[in-house]
Amino acid sequence: MSQRDLVQGGGALFRDTGQDGLMHRAFLRAEGFSAEDVRRSPVIGIANSASELNPCNAGLTEAAEYVKEGIREAGGLPLEFPTISISEPFSRPTSLYLRNLMSMDVEEMVSSTPIDGVVLLGGCDKTVPAQIMGALSANKPAVMLVAGHRPVSCFKQNREFTVDDVWPLCEQRRVGEVDDADWLELEGALNIGVGTCNVMGTATTMAAVAELLGFALPGSALQPAGSEARKELARAVGRQIVANVAANLRPTDVVTDASLENAFRIVCALGGSTNAVIHLEAIAGRAGLSIGGERFEEWSSTTPYVANVRPGGSRLLTELDEAGGVPAVVSHIRELLHLDAVTAEGRTWTETLSDRVYGEHPAIAPRSAPLSERGALVMLTGNLAPRGAVFKAAGAHDPRLQQHRGRAVVFDGIADLNARIDDPALDVDRDSILVLRGMGVLGAPGMPEVGHIPIPGKLHKEGVRDMVRLSDARMSGTSTGSVVLHITPEAVAGGPLGLLQTGDEIELDVANGTIRHFVDDEELARRTPFENRNAPQRGFAWLHQKHVLQADAGCDFDFLRAAGTWA
Repeated sequence: MSQRDLVQGGGALFRDTGQDGLMHRAFLRAEGFSAEDVRRSPVIGIANSASELNPCNAGLTEAAEYVKEGIREAGGLPLEFPTISISEPFSRPTSLYLRNLMSMDVEEMVSSTPIDGVVLLGGCDKTVPAQIMGALSANKPAVMLVAGHRPVSCFKQNREFTVDDVWPLCEQRRVGEVDDADWLELEGALNIGVGTCNVMGTATTMAAVAELLGFALPGSALQPAGSEARKELARAVGRQIVANVAANLRPTDVVTDASLENAFRIVCALGGSTNAVIHLEAIAGRAGLSIGGERFEEWSSTTPYVANVRPGGSRLLTELDEAGGVPAVVSHIRELLHLDAVTAEGRTWTETLSDRVYGEHPAIAPRSAPLSERGALVMLTGNLAPRGAVFKAAGAHDPRLQQHRGRAVVFDGIADLNARIDDPALDVDRDSILVLRGMGVLGAPGMPEVGHIPIPGKLHKEGVRDMVRLSDARMSGTSTGSVVLHITPEAVAGGPLGLLQTGDEIELDVANGTIRHFVDDEELARRTPFENRNAPQRGFAWLHQKHVLQADAGCDFDFLRAAGTWA
């Protein structure tokens, strides 16, 4: 057997009868594996993103043990390995900055190690798309288990305190309405257990996407972290990956135009995170496909928003899980989906739904009375965003702002915003449009989640709780408000956003899908382009600056996309 055959054979290295097999088995036995263990087949890697620097994923250490049980039950040999882990709140300058690096870590570990298939253990926002992207590029059979959401806590009189409840309190703290004692109490009350955000934020949105793309078992997205149900699910994932290796079911078999459409329609029906737009485009690029703003908008405009869960709705994730989880939502909008798409179980969605019955539940609005006739995400274009932007209609506090013209108040980066947003002398009123620029994938770098620009302090004291806000940044999936995000091209890439000045007129028209300015071309030509101050000379920062694509291409690295999709 040649070295090339051994590499391509994955776990065949452990089954080789010659020198290579001897050495591989001998080194494993040094770890305590028995002679029987090292001859088990298939060999399944467990890519674990657990980390104490990522509390959302901390529970995956325990979950890995249950996955191993399932793999052994099915006759396989589980071998766990670590990758880098990206925490949304802990990563600097931003989690998206490291998503592609993590995807490369996953791809190389899956490709370069003697395994036949892999279980992906992720959870926090960017770990799930990073693992899917890396597994797609490596293209060995892969099944995903997400961390699950953390428990709901309580604070003061709020007995169902979730992460989206913290943002109004942060606003109140800024203007002096929350004292030190309550601030300290909030610190201990916000998160009372490990797991991802306990609303339909980016983590849960991407967990649902993983189900529709054929990576995660149907019904797995919403089971709570650390629950007995999730432990049994982990065992089932272990058994399933062994079956998928036997069936040779690979990521490129399940990520198709049809499954990408299914995934985005579910995001729209769930009221999911705007971040899904970027991640789905990046995932598509790894499969040699592309989506584009027009198709995103077509799918959203024809998909009803039905999941009545926070932050856009009123119910908890556990209630949606009780209603049947993601498969119940799939069944609810089944006529819009490609039910012949394959799930992680190797069955079609038609087969998956055939033995499941879902009754009415307050966590899912009836088709006759959806939360909205169209999906929660609206794709925008116009002379301010020539290559697109996104608006999350779900959770916008004041629907009147979705048709609004106002005067721009421009902030050049987060330092400028922080320095001036609460200045009593700031020339702003409730009809102004707040603009934050220089925070895109190149400018920040990495598009931090700062697009949810705070309401100026003096207006907050007057009772203003929502304003139109524009940015080339991203926003947390747990946030709400009338916010336009991912304006492309970004300011430092020559986008019109970089030429705006305070006082310019801007119009947002969500119904018609437009975002535009009213500055004539001659005036724009006289203005100085926005400067990109990032000029790294080495390391990953240099690589990122040279090769990252704009938001409309998923912010992936150009050299990581499949042939034919480079931009």
